[in-house]
This record gives sequence, structure tokens and C-alpha cells, in this order.
Amino acid sequence: MKQIQKLYPHFLALFGFVVIALIYFLPVLQGKKIYQSDIIQFTAMAKEQNDFRAVENAEPYWTNAAFGGMPTYQMGANYPHDYIGKLDDALRFLPRPADYLFLYFLGFYGLMLVLKIDPLKAFFGALAFGFSTYLIVILGVGHNAKAHAIAYMPLVVAGVVMVFRKKYVVGGLLTMLAVALEINANHFQMTYYLLFLLLVMGIYYAYKFIKNKEYKELALVGGTFAVALVFALGANATSLLATKEYTDFSIRGKSDLTFTPEGTKKTESTSLDRSYITEYSYGVAESLNLIAPRLFGGGNGEKLSDDSAVYDYMLKYGASEEEALQITDSYAPTYWGSQPIVAAPAYIGAVVFFLAVLGLYHDKRKIKYVFLIGALLSLVLSWGKNFSVLTDFFIDYVPLYDKFRAVSSIQVVLELCFPVLAILGLHSFFTTDKEKQWPSLWKSAATVVGLLVLLFLCRSLFDFSGELDGQLRQMFSQSQDKSFGVGFIDALKADRKTMYAADLLRSGFFISLVAIALWAYTKNKLSSQNAIILVGLLMVADLFFVDKNYVSNKDFVSAHEVDVPFTASPTDEQILQDTTSYRVLDIEGYLNAKASYFHKSIGGYSAVRPRRMQELFDYQIANNNKRVLDMLNVKYIIKTNEKGEEVASMNPGVNGNAWFVKEIKTVSNSDAEMKALDKLDNKNAVVINEKEFGEIINGKPRTFNLDSTATIQLTNNKPNHLKYSSNNKNNGFAVFSEMYYKNGWNATIDGKESEIIRVDYALRGLNIPAGKHTVEFKFEPQVVKTGSTIALISSIGMVLLLAGGIYFERKKK
Repeated sequence: MKQIQKLYPHFLALFGFVVIALIYFLPVLQGKKIYQSDIIQFTAMAKEQNDFRAVENAEPYWTNAAFGGMPTYQMGANYPHDYIGKLDDALRFLPRPADYLFLYFLGFYGLMLVLKIDPLKAFFGALAFGFSTYLIVILGVGHNAKAHAIAYMPLVVAGVVMVFRKKYVVGGLLTMLAVALEINANHFQMTYYLLFLLLVMGIYYAYKFIKNKEYKELALVGGTFAVALVFALGANATSLLATKEYTDFSIRGKSDLTFTPEGTKKTESTSLDRSYITEYSYGVAESLNLIAPRLFGGGNGEKLSDDSAVYDYMLKYGASEEEALQITDSYAPTYWGSQPIVAAPAYIGAVVFFLAVLGLYHDKRKIKYVFLIGALLSLVLSWGKNFSVLTDFFIDYVPLYDKFRAVSSIQVVLELCFPVLAILGLHSFFTTDKEKQWPSLWKSAATVVGLLVLLFLCRSLFDFSGELDGQLRQMFSQSQDKSFGVGFIDALKADRKTMYAADLLRSGFFISLVAIALWAYTKNKLSSQNAIILVGLLMVADLFFVDKNYVSNKDFVSAHEVDVPFTASPTDEQILQDTTSYRVLDIEGYLNAKASYFHKSIGGYSAVRPRRMQELFDYQIANNNKRVLDMLNVKYIIKTNEKGEEVASMNPGVNGNAWFVKEIKTVSNSDAEMKALDKLDNKNAVVINEKEFGEIINGKPRTFNLDSTATIQLTNNKPNHLKYSSNNKNNGFAVFSEMYYKNGWNATIDGKESEIIRVDYALRGLNIPAGKHTVEFKFEPQVVKTGSTIALISSIGMVLLLAGGIYFERKKK
């Protein structure tokens, strides 16, 4: 009974997390789904894969619907023996996206308990972490994998802290499970950023062990982490191995080309272009959004009221009240920071910030400096190109840093660290003598309020001009009344100034209320429990009302609109009347997945799209090389006419699914291979990189006597199984309009294996002997078989470790 009583507060907290997650996303209880732009794209990309599953009751691991063909490893592929995935599914039992919000709460609550915070404070800390504006906004736009990985970060930290505190068994088991779940979330950028915080923590604790000459204990810590990591990695072996294999094939891998699409020599040696990595860099001053949400205008589209300067300007210009409201209600471009697109500010909460400062003044535990350094490191790295000295160093010298873009997202570490500091501060404040509380309280209040006052006084130093203002001016300059644009931007600036001042006052108001509540407690005017509840409610309310401006019930639609996100246009219907096998290029929607929903597209939506297809587009298709479209079997091109209407034009010169050629041309490197495509007659010749495939083609014919009756036809077309019927009087060389991928695709001619050669930079080619033959390509990735075996063994090992750990702990007690 006593054990149950001890668990009662935790059960109550978990129940509260469930209720609050469902209340925030209340429409999920009505069967509605949140309209997430990224998930809509993902649904379109995965349609062929899902259709195959439904019909074949199997996993294809390859899709032909996007970028000419690519593995589905980063598109939600299901792997055998993914038992960690099943555990994750059990934890995410709520409807989406309430499940991720619940995970936010759960993970942070666990970390708080490990840091010896009592349940009530831990409960409010978990809510503050979960309602951090950035974490809510990524749920609104559909960055589900990112949210998934962030949610497990606190549990990983909790396990690591326990191990460093010499709780080797329980801490090791928690670390093993948390790391396994973190990896299973499959957003390696977030996991990678977490390593920076863990590195800081490791240095801190290692120093303590060495200082105390506890070398044996340090070795035990290292051994515990090694065992936990081995099993966590092993349980996720399939996805890890598949991702590693695919990385070199994707745009995250390093290109062999040494020149740019413009013909100049490449100056970057990184996997991704430096400007691409740092495109989303947080402004230095913009970082103050962390404590006042709309200092830099909020997001790219903010809703303005009828007392705004923009509204008044529209009325003065002659617009009706209804027309003015249409402008202000349609979300004005008030953001004036340096990033291209910002859905919402990365607001951690003024109360959270105040309590974090209180923790730095009041909490005597040195671990607070681990979280402070982690937060500061993530902050300065998020500045990207705005702090190029540090960013360039990390890109050039820190392993894997150049594999990820949008450096501003490293602020997720700060989003974790500041709530930890805040609750450490709150906890320490209520667990010390009252005579020690007032000095820390007034110092914290003076520091934070002083910062807000300084920012208020310094507002005249800003011009409130945004980088997007130039685009607005250009748009307005094309109108008949050019003066309208000048006045509109001036009104926009006035509203930005109003937001700046209003949100500073707002933050000051919340901080003042919290300070008063804490002061009242020191004067015995409030009990400790009432004071904690009041401070907790203010902390959560501060974030809650900001979050609702960006993600709310209005973002939910019927389940059908999410499950069937696109309706076929007349152009799509026209193309779909052609039942042969071909590809489609949507010129304006090349990096949009709509075409992939209905057709086999050479475009799509993916941050890890195939590198060689992207290079074909950049170096050839963008330069109007129609012959490359021919070899890719692009039969239809979707574009917009002068009237703005979507139309489809047929490409009559398409090469088809496969064809025989007369000649093999060889080059010595990738540069020459790409340049050869500029003028290559790919209907009659292929170009092969002899450096890579010389051993296969050496000693074999380079020219062929191509009879006019020679044919090769596609007879079976599945994502992972292609079958062709070949008929040729002579030995020949066939080209297939399928993307070359060296791992997994196996080719047979009449059941006998044949080596696949990469031709024309990105396609497949085969030597085919004279006569009638059946040619087959099957995608049978060995990486899935190997990874699944490792995952099974590791999962069994994890179960045995868990059982042994429970037995050991019970016996010890």
C-alpha cells in the first residue's frame, strides 16, 4: 500500500499529461486531424509505397513515384524485428499530434525526477517544456520526426545523469532504452545536436571523477555506456545501416563533381553547400525572441487587429472595412529578422527565463553550469552565418556537422536546458531558508527586468526593416500606384514597433506577477504549495497563449482531407488516361510531392533526395537539355501557361522504359560523365565512367550492330520488381530508364545474375546476349536482412538485461 501511495502523485501527473494534451488538441476527439504541410507532402511521397503494402502485404523498400526512383528508407519503411518501434507505438497511444505533446511531457518529467525534483514542480516543468513555442509549432507544420526525437532527449539525459551518479544498473537500463527510442525516432540531426549537451555533461562528470581519483568508477561509467549504446544501436541496426548506406546516394553525400552548374570550379569541400547549411541562421539580436515572442515581428504571417497601423492605412487609402480586415486577417508579413521563413518565434517563455536566472543565482548544484553551457553553445551555433568564425570551424572540423542544414534548429538544446534551469531554480528556492531567498529573488528580478527595460530603451536603434520588405516593394512597384507600397511598408514598420514594445511589456507583466508570488511566499502570505501552483500556472499560461496564436483548433480539418490530400486536376486526369509506363515532370512543382501522388515523377519532396537526380536537374534539365528528359522517360511535362492555368505537354521524343544502343562511350571521371550528357545522343549511345566500371566493360564490345527489329519491353512493373522481354538478333547493350542504386538491386537474364552498370550518370545498363530473353530487376536489399538479424539479437539481449536488472535491484533492496 505504501508503494502505491508513493506512486500516486506520478499516476496523477501522467493522467494530467494525457488530459492536457487532449485538451490542447481537442479536435482529435472529434475525429479530426491536424493539417500539417510537411506530412501532406510525406503522404504524397509514400502513396505508391502504401498502395503496394495494401495489395502485396509486403514492404517494397523502393519507390518509383519520386525523383525517378529511390529507397524508402527515409519514408517510413517498416523493418522486421523493430521491437523498439513497437514500444514507441505503445508510448504514443494518443491520437496525433497529442501523442507527441504527451511524449514531451513524459520525457521531461522523467528527467526532473532523476534531478530529484518533487512531482508538483516536475509536473509544471514538463508542461513548460512541452509548450515551448518552437516545439508546438513543429507539430503544426508536420516536423513529426523532429518532434519525436526531441521528446526523447530528456530521457536520454536522465539516463546519462543516473549513470554518472553511479546508479549503473537502473541508469544503464534507462540510457539503453532512451537512446534506442531516440534513434528509432529517425531524426539524426536532432540526435546529433543532443550529443553536444552530452559532451558537456561528460566533461563535467569526468573532471569530478578524475579530481576525486575515482578511476575505477569512471571505467564502470564508460563500460555501462558502452553496453547501453551497443544494444541501443543494435536494436535499430536496420534503419541505421540503411540510412548510412543511402546517405552517399543522397544530397547529404559528397558529390564527385568539381564544377558548379554555371561551369565554375567548386570552392566548397563540404557534403552540403555552406550557404545551404547556414540558410536558416538565427540573428544575434533576434535571439531575444526567446524572452519576448514578437520582438522581431513573430512569424512571416501574423494576424493584426483593427487597431493596427496597416488597418488604418488601408482605410485611409480608400479600402472598405471588410477589405482592410481581409488584409489584416490574412496574416501580415510582420517578421523582420534575417531568416527566409519563420512560422513562429522560438519563445521559451519569460517566466521560464526568469526562473532560470533565479536558478543561476540561487541553486548551489554545479550541474546547473552543464545546462547553462549547453544552452549558450547551442545559441551561438544557431547564429550560423551571423557568427561565421565558429560556424565555419564546426563545418570544417567537427565530424558530421556539414551533413545537416538549418543550423538554427540546434536551439532545441537550449529549449531543453532553460526549462531544466528554471525548475532547478524553482526547486532550490523553495528548499532553502527564507532569509536566503530574498537576495536571490531581487537579484533575479533586477537582472531580467533590467534587461527588458534596456531593450525597451534601445528600440530606437532598430529600423524594423525586414529582408522581405524588398520583395514587397518590388511587387508594389509593378502596380499602377507605386506610392501605395511605400505607405504600406511604413504602416507595417509601425506595427512592428508596436509589437516590440507590447511584448516587452507582456513579458515584464508575467515576470512581475511571478516575482510578487515568490515575494509573498517569503513573507508567509502564501503557502509553498499555493505559491508553486500559482507560479506554475503563470509559467504555462505565458506559453499557452502564445502557442495558440500559431497552432490551434483552426488548424484541424476532416480526416479525409489529410488522408487524401490532393485531388486530381484536369491535367492529372488527362495524363492518367495514358496507361503505359512513363514519368512526369512538374516544372514549377519539382520539389513538391503532388505529382508523386498521381504519377511517377522525377521530382518530389525530400530533404534527402537522390543526389544524382538532383544534379541531372541542376546541370542538365534546368539548362533545357531535352535529351536528358528523353532518357528519363519523361513523357509529360506539367507547366503553367500565360493565363496561369496548369497544362500538360507531351514529350514525343521520349526513349521509353528501355532501349538498345549502338555505342558505348567511356570517360575517366564524373565531371566528364556529366559534361558528356550536354550533347550525347542517348538514343544511340551511352556514356560510362571507366574509372568505376572499367573492370566490367573491359574486353567486351563497345559498338553494336543494332537491328531495326530489336526490342526490349517492360512486361511487369512493380516498385521492387521489374521484368522485361528482350528480343535481339545480335549481342546488345540495353539502357533502362531506372535510377542506378548499387546496393540492393539485382539483375538476372533468364535467371542468371548479370552485373548492372551505371550509365548516363544515373541510369542502369546491361549487356544482353543475342536472342529472346527475360530480364528482371529485383530490389532485395541485403542491408535489411543483415540489420534485422542484428536487431533481433539485440532486442533479445535488451530483454535479458532488463530482466536481470530488475532481479538485481529487487535482490539488492
